Amino acid sequence: MLRPNDEAKLAKAEERHAELEKLLTDEKVLSDAGQYGKLAKEFAELGNILEVYRSYQKTLSQLQELHEIVKSKGDAEFKELAQSEILVLEPQLEALTRQLTDHFDPSKNEPDRNIIVEIRAGTGGLEASLFAADLYRMYTKYADLKGWSLELMSYTDTEAGGVKEVVFSLAGRECSKRLKWESGIHRVQRVPTTEASGRIHTSAASVAILFEPEEIDLEINPKDLKIDVYRSSGPGGQSVNTTDSAVRITHLPSGTVVVCQDERSQLKNRTKAMRILRARILDHMQQEAFQKESALRKSQVGSGDRSEKIRTYNFPDRRVTDHRIGFTSHQLESILNGAMDELTNALMAAENDLKEQLGAK
Repeated sequence: MLRPNDEAKLAKAEERHAELEKLLTDEKVLSDAGQYGKLAKEFAELGNILEVYRSYQKTLSQLQELHEIVKSKGDAEFKELAQSEILVLEPQLEALTRQLTDHFDPSKNEPDRNIIVEIRAGTGGLEASLFAADLYRMYTKYADLKGWSLELMSYTDTEAGGVKEVVFSLAGRECSKRLKWESGIHRVQRVPTTEASGRIHTSAASVAILFEPEEIDLEINPKDLKIDVYRSSGPGGQSVNTTDSAVRITHLPSGTVVVCQDERSQLKNRTKAMRILRARILDHMQQEAFQKESALRKSQVGSGDRSEKIRTYNFPDRRVTDHRIGFTSHQLESILNGAMDELTNALMAAENDLKEQLGAK
């Protein structure tokens, strides 16, 4: 059963949920897209845990009634049925209790965060750019299957249909939990379509997962920014713009540079560039902190080093192997078509196992 302290926290959650329901119909909130988005997200998250709490209360009530029947002097056959039902409901109550207690445990209840995904072609020339395009397609299909919202922020293609670099944001339930371990070098082993002799080539692409910071997470002094605008050449040399809509922002203290030119609007390009810049700066700060203290990132899940070779996609064997946790799947086509749960579930399970090991020490 739940501890009194957790019951009190859930009672407050119910009060807050009711308060948010009213706020979301307020005209002032509705007119402020940013505030409305934050409150709607909080409302949805509270709704999810309260739904679990209602299931817990219903199951607990049913068990109490069944126990009363077993203790009564009623029909023996009826009591036997009640006892068999208790055996079914007790494990359900335990699972619901664990889910609720984990919600109030900071080490287990990781909040959902919006992320920015960057994919770049690496070693391997044309084949690397085609593989980068495959990875982009894999993540977009996974996002579609999970119901996440995706926003393309920057896209640079190649004449052969590959991707030199692509940057996009993802928002939705569990997107950060499921994709945060995707950072690193992804390798592909296959016979390129341009290879006449049928030899297997190895090429690579890098993936970086950046957490989008909230305003309170990171403050950037406007004086530290150098902003240049120029005429966009368009993705892949196409759609040449006739206005100075492309934006390049340089963060002088760190030397971080972000370029956005996909939108025809300079304001939209500038907004996207600032989002990417903020995420990259925050990520750089976090990487420095992780190098000083990081039991998790030096664990079986992975160091988090951008240069670490984390996964191999082997086409001849139809195999995908995550080298950090020794996980192998022979569902390569399904995974590349977005069915990534098998992979992300294994990584999440490895992370949870590690947390339990560290907690036991």
